[in-house]
Amino acid sequence: MNHDVIVLGAGLAGLACARDLAAGGADVLVLEARDRVGGRVEQTELPDGRLVQLGGEVVGLAHTAYIALTVELGLTLIPSYVAEPGTIARATPEGVSAGDPPHWFGLHDDACHQRVTTAFTALARTVDPDDPWCHPDAAALDRLSVGAWLRAEHATPAVVRLWEIGQLALASGSYERTSLLSALRKHAAVPGSDDRDGGHYSYEDWEGLRVAEGSATVALRMAAALGDRIRLGSPVESITVRPGACTVSLTGGESLSAGAVVSALPVGPLRSIPVTGVSDERLASLHRQRQAVAAKFAVAYDKPFWRESDLNGLSECEGVLGSTWPQNEGILSALIPPERYGVLLGMPEARREHELLTDIARLYGEEAHRPLNSYVRMWGTDPWTQGYVTQWTPGDVMAVGPLHGTHEPPFYVCGSDQWVAGYMEGAVRTGRAAAKEALRRG
Repeated sequence: MNHDVIVLGAGLAGLACARDLAAGGADVLVLEARDRVGGRVEQTELPDGRLVQLGGEVVGLAHTAYIALTVELGLTLIPSYVAEPGTIARATPEGVSAGDPPHWFGLHDDACHQRVTTAFTALARTVDPDDPWCHPDAAALDRLSVGAWLRAEHATPAVVRLWEIGQLALASGSYERTSLLSALRKHAAVPGSDDRDGGHYSYEDWEGLRVAEGSATVALRMAAALGDRIRLGSPVESITVRPGACTVSLTGGESLSAGAVVSALPVGPLRSIPVTGVSDERLASLHRQRQAVAAKFAVAYDKPFWRESDLNGLSECEGVLGSTWPQNEGILSALIPPERYGVLLGMPEARREHELLTDIARLYGEEAHRPLNSYVRMWGTDPWTQGYVTQWTPGDVMAVGPLHGTHEPPFYVCGSDQWVAGYMEGAVRTGRAAAKEALRRG
């Protein structure tokens, strides 16, 4: 069977790409290994009608591609947890505190924090997020970790700790193993965030919005429109790329042909698929990318009981959990960062809920042990994801190089990891860009 384009993967990137290809008149087929669409966006419904997001759920004011898509799909964007009343909580081995400054700060730490934040945001303004490789000091900035840079700027240990707990709350890997160039690039991709709140990560711009109907509904609506153009349960075994005559072989032995192939697979699973007909340089760039090995924990309660203590459900933690935040009325989300994923794997599966709820109870009280339901998604060891957001360790930006996110027609790439820092915006943005480029080339 011959198609104009075969899209590999029915996550947000693949669906956004296929939707635009179909709208442009292309005969498109989407192949998905799972028995559902959505990839790392997924949801379930409680008996009382509340939706629980088991995957990606928030975007920000600067995520223009995602926002435009939700408008086209007739969905509603509303404020996320940033609108919650109350204060943030922080949990470390020596204590739990609410609000700012954190409980480990001393007399001069706040001033130091403001000083290094100003230096970071000023340096970020020198980086072009679309071409960080052109920076005159790109290689040096990439070799340096954010942690090493903070110490070179004479940040106090308390300030380094605050940056680290915030980074692990995002589950994208320790700042001791994060390229400074990648962090600057990420900040530069969202201009103006430092003008609003003086921080190096603006929650409003990165995470200030959510889809009222559920983030997974974005994928479900695109899939519904594509209909039988999507084939579930179809893992790919190999890809052969030839101008006008590409072949995709499935694990069951079936071969499909198309004029072009779009890979919307995460970089981890893609590494295990033999690809011929694509240059060694392009494949080397793709295979050099990595994703943070992380997990998500979602817990549903009958009410948001943390508000009784004037807390907003947002936390940064040094336990197994890296963070919590309220995703909906009475529903908490949490992330387990890469540095603690091994601890999660080491738990007997039957103990995971109890031990994770114990972390939440330390923040919000014993009522945390009485959920209506809870859900764990082990993205790091899921064979079809093998990770979470993009993780750039020192040296990775230069090693991946300017081929990052580019195409080698008739082979195209898209996905959250083909953008600056992952996230749903990257999936939608690169998916639609890949479709536009494929249609332009006919």
